[in-house]
Amino acid sequence: MAAPFFSTPFQPFVYESPQEAVTPFQILGGEAQIVQIMLKPQEKIIAKPGSMCYMSGQIIMENVFVPENEAGVWQWLFGKSLSNIVFNNSGTSDEFVGIAAPSLARILPIDLALFGGELLCQPDAFLCSINDVKVNNAVDPRARNVVPGVEGFLRQKLSGRGLAFIVGGGTVVQKSLEVGEVLSVDVSSIIALSGTVNVQVKYNGPMRRVVFGAENGVTAVLTGPGIVFIQSMPFHRLSQRIARAVASPNMRDNPKFFFQIAVFFFLAYVVIVSSLILTDI
Repeated sequence: MAAPFFSTPFQPFVYESPQEAVTPFQILGGEAQIVQIMLKPQEKIIAKPGSMCYMSGQIIMENVFVPENEAGVWQWLFGKSLSNIVFNNSGTSDEFVGIAAPSLARILPIDLALFGGELLCQPDAFLCSINDVKVNNAVDPRARNVVPGVEGFLRQKLSGRGLAFIVGGGTVVQKSLEVGEVLSVDVSSIIALSGTVNVQVKYNGPMRRVVFGAENGVTAVLTGPGIVFIQSMPFHRLSQRIARAVASPNMRDNPKFFFQIAVFFFLAYVVIVSSLILTDI
C-alpha cells in the first residue's frame, strides 16, 4: 500500500545535542545567516578566513596555518586557503563572535559526537567549530568518483567530538538511511554525510550526454547506514544562473556557445588536414 501523499522520509534539520555543557550560540536571520557564539574566558573557536562579521572588544583574532591539513597541496591547487582564523577570548568575562555564512546559505550546527566523531562534507562546507574538531581534506581513493569534479575529488573530513558549523544553500533536509537503503542524489546537492555511508558515482546516460548535456548529468548513489544532509540550491548552481542572467543575450540563450564554436573549428581542422593527407597520397 502506498504511503500517504503527506508522508515523507525527509525531515527538516533540527539541532539536538545530548551534551550537558554546550557553548551557547544563536543563529540569526533566515538567509545568509550569522551564528553568534558566546565564548568563556580563554575559550576559542576556529573559523574560515573572511567569515568574521563582528566580535566584542576582548576577542583576539589570529591567522594560523592548519598543520593537520593532510591534503594542503590539493587544497592550494584548487584555490583554497591553507590557514584558519582563531578567535580567543582574552578577557575575564564572556565575549561574543559573529560568524557569517559566505553566501545565501543556512548554517547547520553539527555535534560530531552524534556521528561517531566523523563527518564527510563538500568542499567549503565547513564554516567554524568549537572545541575538539579537526578539518582535513580527504582524497577519494576510487577513480570513478574523481571524474565529476572537485565535489567527488576533494572532500572535507570533520573529526573529533566538538561542535562544528557547516553551511548549505536553499532548503536543507536530512535523511536517515537504514542498512542497505539506497538513495540517489545530485552530486552538488549533498552537503554532508556520515562516514558509514557508501558513495558511488553514476552517470545518467552515455558519456556524450554527460559532456554535452545539461545539469544533473552525474548522480551520487548513497547506500546506508548513515545520515545525509541535502541542499536545494548549491552555490555553484546559483552562481551559474546569476552569470547567465548578466551575460549578453546570445550567451544567455546558449551558455555553451564558445565551447560549441571551439568544437566546430576543431572538427573543421580535422576535416581539412585529413583531405590534404588523402590528396597527397
